Amino acid sequence: MSTVTDDATFTGPRTEELAALLVAGERPPRPSALSASLTFGWRAMLKIKHVPEQLFDVTAFPIMMVLMYTYLFGGALAGSVSAYIQFLLPGILTLSVVMITMYTGVAVNTDITKGVFDRFRTLPIWRPAPMVGYLLGDVVRYLIASAVMLTVGLIIGYRPHGGVVGVAAGVALLLVFSFAFSWIWTMFGLLLRSEKSVMGVSMMVIFPLTFLSNIFVDPKTMPGWLQAFVNNSPVTHLASAVRELMAGEWPTADIGWSLGWSAVFVAVFGAVTMRLYNRK
Repeated sequence: MSTVTDDATFTGPRTEELAALLVAGERPPRPSALSASLTFGWRAMLKIKHVPEQLFDVTAFPIMMVLMYTYLFGGALAGSVSAYIQFLLPGILTLSVVMITMYTGVAVNTDITKGVFDRFRTLPIWRPAPMVGYLLGDVVRYLIASAVMLTVGLIIGYRPHGGVVGVAAGVALLLVFSFAFSWIWTMFGLLLRSEKSVMGVSMMVIFPLTFLSNIFVDPKTMPGWLQAFVNNSPVTHLASAVRELMAGEWPTADIGWSLGWSAVFVAVFGAVTMRLYNRK
């Protein structure tokens, strides 16, 4: 399998081996869809290796979010930090991971600006592989953010009654949803002309979607008209499912809604993304 470096230069067999294949009239086998996608995913990892500051949003940012909201609102909303962290941590975990999905679109837009995608389209590979590779690489980032936030939460008093299995199930559902949700930003990355535009549009969508949810408080405390929106928000369903799974429950309805939203995101925005990619 060919590998892709951070500057999109491909390294394959040695020169003499390639020359021998060409003389013999043989072509190297075409990589499978999985192989090509994993190669582009590895390319995303190599970018982090060469620019480790990219991990700031999945390390320092999650720590800041957990500590700030726990100690700022814990006493006022739940009477104590230890009581509030049991409700907050799964929600703030959901918020943080969903928010960092927008960087997928920024990365796509940056590569388009540099002309890297022009090279990708000339390769005899599965067409969606570059896009899927971006998303697979970002799944690793989401996993790092989840691990960091859970570690901080455990230190300051979070105790998931679902144990390791419940936590793993909650994180797995969050990763599936975030992978699907990221297709929205790949679409904007292809559609908009600059990474600043991608960032601006992403924030306009993510902020109301995440803050108008049950991440910080129970929707029962909200006005009726706002409850109607919050109770049907995909982020509310996701946060509820993650919270209950980590608490040792099995919220079938919220899990079903989260997986259903994920399927819709991939079907709609994945299709639009590939249409834009093929015509770009």
